[in-house]
Amino acid sequence: MTLPLHELAALGTATCWAVSGMLSSEAVRAMGPFHFNLLRQGFVTVLLLVLVTLSGGWQDLSGAQVAVLALSGVVGILLGDTLNFAGVGRLGPRRGGAVFALNAPMAAILGWIFLDEALPLQAWAGIAFAALGVALAVLGRPRAGAHPLESLRGALILGVLFGLGGALGQAAGSLIARPVMSAGLDPYLASLVRVGASGGAMVLLAGTPWAPARPVALSRVALAQTLATAIIGLLIGMTLFLYALQGAQTGIVATLSATSPVIILPLLWLRTGQRPTGVSVLGAALAVAGLALIFTR
Repeated sequence: MTLPLHELAALGTATCWAVSGMLSSEAVRAMGPFHFNLLRQGFVTVLLLVLVTLSGGWQDLSGAQVAVLALSGVVGILLGDTLNFAGVGRLGPRRGGAVFALNAPMAAILGWIFLDEALPLQAWAGIAFAALGVALAVLGRPRAGAHPLESLRGALILGVLFGLGGALGQAAGSLIARPVMSAGLDPYLASLVRVGASGGAMVLLAGTPWAPARPVALSRVALAQTLATAIIGLLIGMTLFLYALQGAQTGIVATLSATSPVIILPLLWLRTGQRPTGVSVLGAALAVAGLALIFTR
């Protein structure tokens, strides 16, 4: 039996996003989601330029491919990530992950409508189990005396709306990139175009009067956390995500990568010392059942 490498890559993406979600919450609150995302994208663009050049990964890209990947980057990274981090900054990584997990059913439905990606009934059942499990896993109430990472900043509804916008941006960005990636484009090169386009657009926005105010001071801890999330979540995680899109359908990739809130549960336990609730454990079990249905479809 051959290993489902593209599906495993999507799970690798979920792991990277879980780790970066743990690291990003405090940095986002210190810098603001816009400037946090701008800094990490600029850093990763430089790293990808070096990696693609050293690996000889440059390929002939048509203008259409560049345009598609650039649009995917602006929608999925600039809009999707910025709105998602805005939600995480207000809701915390656990609640923010619950809302962002809705990108999985969004992507499956969009892929079915626009790309004619027909999924078998077992795959749809797996997506439903995984999405429900993720929601239960992260929406269980924290115990009394919760860690600051569990705290709510600002209005709940605003955080939820930001999270939903981030989920839709991620789903749409995946949908846009899927046809180009299924043609076999190098994932590092595709990441470079997507991140570079998104970062360039953010630089232009930063120079306008409508840009959020820059942080007055940036601690070394916040800077280190931002750069770490750039490497783990954007460089490694996004490249794995694009590789997954080469050989797996949009809804499947989105569902597997959306399990990061389940992966984050033991990480939060280690970080905060607070065990997940019974509801969260039940949700994790449902998510695993959903993954089993997807992998055995």
